[in-house]
Amino acid sequence: MGEEIIKNIALNAVVLSFMYILAALGFAFVLNMMGTVNIAHGAIFMVSAFICYYMTVWLGVNSWVAFFITIIIMALFGVLMERIMFRPFFDNITRIIMMGIALITLMQTTVTVTTGTKHLIIPPFTSGGTTAIFGTTISNERIMILAMGAGLLVVVLLVVNNTTLGRQMEAISQDRTAASLQGININKVSATVCAIGFALAAVSGCMMGELQRISPTMGDNILLRILMICMIAGAGSMNGLIVTGCIIGVMDAILPVYLQGSTVSALSAGVAMVLLLIKPKGFFGHEM
Repeated sequence: MGEEIIKNIALNAVVLSFMYILAALGFAFVLNMMGTVNIAHGAIFMVSAFICYYMTVWLGVNSWVAFFITIIIMALFGVLMERIMFRPFFDNITRIIMMGIALITLMQTTVTVTTGTKHLIIPPFTSGGTTAIFGTTISNERIMILAMGAGLLVVVLLVVNNTTLGRQMEAISQDRTAASLQGININKVSATVCAIGFALAAVSGCMMGELQRISPTMGDNILLRILMICMIAGAGSMNGLIVTGCIIGVMDAILPVYLQGSTVSALSAGVAMVLLLIKPKGFFGHEM
């Protein structure tokens, strides 16, 4: 295998890792703080890509403007979902999962009716061109996505570890009743967390849609990857999500070079099962 190909595979691994980590962080925020599973997170990822596509292709909106509008729309949608899906059924995870499945069906059906099952792609955010880095040629789109992914990851970690909101989230995740008695507005923080989680899904969905073709079922694959990352990392560990996201990203970048797509998915799931048999509670956190 040539050196140029190896470098491109390494670049793909880094890009996929950032996308998986951002999407998994949004999922983990809701899981860790609210103790519930947002099974519709993959559908949010998918719909975000299509909203960005609709605005750029159908309405002629600038790609960057469409990108930020999509993030705002999905953040507001996250606040709405916290109010009507998570808050009323906080102690009933079965109903939350049923609501999530209904939301997935509604979103996938709407997108399928609107665009059909054909695969589409979001127009590039940059004007094209390439840049030579480390002896290899890299498209400007990938450089932009790498820079934005790294920047957002740093911002999220700073918010979680060094702000009042981050401390409130940690307190609520440990004991909601005690946090409430300390004067923390549980509903306000929960709504903020959902807004951030949905916004991160939108960011990763739009970025992935600019690199790969989008389809109504693309959320199913990312949801599987997110669940694998969260289970292997273990609940409550942001650093664990980063490490595990990198591992899954590297696997998904390297394995398709040698194996067919369906085989890659099966092998990735098999590796996840073996790891969970070795460490059922996850490698970095407590049991989910």
